[in-house]
Amino acid sequence: MGKPTGFIEYLRELPADRPPAERIHDWNDIHQPTPDEKLQIQGARCMDCGTPFCHTGTILSGMASGCPINNLIPEWNDLIYRGLWREALDRLHKTNNFPEFTGRVCPAPCEGSCVLGITNPPVTIKNIECSIVDKGWEEGWITAEPPTKRTGKKVAVIGSGPAGLSTAAQLNRAGHWVTVFERADRPGGLLMYGIPNMKLEKESVVLRRIQLLEAEGITFQCNTEVGKDLPVETLLKDFDSVILCTGATRPRDLPIEGRSLKGIHFAMDFLSANTQALLDQREGENFISAQGKDVVIIGGGDTGTDCVGTSLRHGCKSLVQVEILPKPPESRAADNPWPEWPKVYRMDYGQEEAAAQFGDDPRGYLTTATRFEGDEQGNVKAVHTVQVQWQKNEKGQFIPAQVPGTEQVLSAQLVLLAMGFLGPEQPLLDALGVERDARSNVKADYGTYATSIPGVFAAGDCRRGQSLVVWAFNEGREVARECDRFLMGATELP
Repeated sequence: MGKPTGFIEYLRELPADRPPAERIHDWNDIHQPTPDEKLQIQGARCMDCGTPFCHTGTILSGMASGCPINNLIPEWNDLIYRGLWREALDRLHKTNNFPEFTGRVCPAPCEGSCVLGITNPPVTIKNIECSIVDKGWEEGWITAEPPTKRTGKKVAVIGSGPAGLSTAAQLNRAGHWVTVFERADRPGGLLMYGIPNMKLEKESVVLRRIQLLEAEGITFQCNTEVGKDLPVETLLKDFDSVILCTGATRPRDLPIEGRSLKGIHFAMDFLSANTQALLDQREGENFISAQGKDVVIIGGGDTGTDCVGTSLRHGCKSLVQVEILPKPPESRAADNPWPEWPKVYRMDYGQEEAAAQFGDDPRGYLTTATRFEGDEQGNVKAVHTVQVQWQKNEKGQFIPAQVPGTEQVLSAQLVLLAMGFLGPEQPLLDALGVERDARSNVKADYGTYATSIPGVFAAGDCRRGQSLVVWAFNEGREVARECDRFLMGATELP
C-alpha cells in the first residue's frame, strides 16, 4: 500500500487553488491540476496500516466515518504510487459509478478516518480519486459500456440527482430498460442545480457523464413532474418497478417577524436560478442577483458556503454569514476522537474568497436572527440578530438561549436562508399513497429499500433525510441491487 516508508518521508501536499481574488470574477473550476509525479508521492504516503478505516463507511456519533461506498482506497493509492493509472481507474470504478463527482464535492470522510491522520495530516485521498478519473477521461479510457443482454423489464427512476443516477447506472448494467424522470429542464438534480459551477462544472463534468449514461441505454425524460405531468397510475401501469429518488428538497424556513418581506429567499432558489441562467447564457436575467447588495446568509454548511461564493461572483457590496452553532476548535476536541469525522475549524472556498474580498471570515458564530426589518416598499433592509448560548432544558436537550445585550442590526437588501432541509416534498408521496416515517421521509428500511407499495422502492435523501452526496450514491447502488432481486428473483449486482 504505497511506499512502506512514504508516510515518514513525504508531507501532505494539496493542489494549489486559483487565487481567491482572481476566481471570484468567473464561474470556472477553482482547483488547479496536480502533476502526476506529485500525485504518486501522495499515493506513497498511504500506510500498510493493516486495518484501513478509510473505506469502512460506518456512522459514528451521527457522522460518516470512512467511505460510505467502500472505495478500495489503499489499493488505488498503491497503484498510483506505482504509476498504474488505468488499473487504478478500474479499481475505483468497482465501487464508485461517478468518482468525478465525489472527487469534487464529497467532504472526504475517508480522510477523517485515515490511520495516518492519528499522528500526521492524512493521505490526500480525495485529490487522488479525482485525478484518477480525470485522467481516465483525458486518456479516453472511459467509454460507453451498454449491457450485452436486456431483460425486457422496465424501471422508472423518479429524480436524477445522485441517488437516481447511481440507481439508473446499476439497473442498466443489469440489463433493465431504465427511464429517469426529472422535473427540471436538465438531468442531474442536486449535481446540476444545487451545486454552483465553480465547485462542479456542468458542461464538462456533469453532462459528460449523463451523456455517457444515455449512450449506455438510459433514457432521461426532463420537464416531467410525476404526479402532475405524468399521473402516478400511468407510471405504475407502464413500469415493472418504480424507485423514488426525489431527494429532500423541502427547505427549513425561519418564521420570524418580517419573513414575508421581499428580498428574503431560500438558498436553493438562489443557487439553482443562478446556475440555470449561467447555462442558458442569460446572465443578468431571471435570477436573484446579489450585485451591489448587502447580503446576509443565515446558516452554515455547504449550502451556505455556496451562497457566499455565488454572492461574491455577483459583486455583492458586503456579506455576513450567521451561524447558530459555536466556532469549532482548531484541532480535535477530546469528545471527537479519531476515527470520527473531525469537527474542526475550516475555511472553505467561499469563506476564503470572502476573506480575500472583505478582509475576514464572514461567519458570525453563536448568533441567530430575531426579526427582519423592511422599508416603505416592503423590501428587506435589515436583519436583527442576537447572540446565543447553548443550555440544557428540563428534558436534558441543548437549546439556544438568547444573551441579553448582544443585539445587533445588520444591513441587508438580500437575505438567503441556508438552514438545511426538512425532508422530501409531499405531493408525489401523497399521490402514491406511500407510507412515511415520523420525519415525513419515505418509510423504507435500509438494506431492503422497499416501500409500503409492492414494486416501489426509495433511496437517498427522500428515505434517509438530508445527507451527503456519497450516501446517496451508496443507497442508489444498494436499491438497484434490491430492485433487480425483486424483478429477477436473484441478483449479481454488488
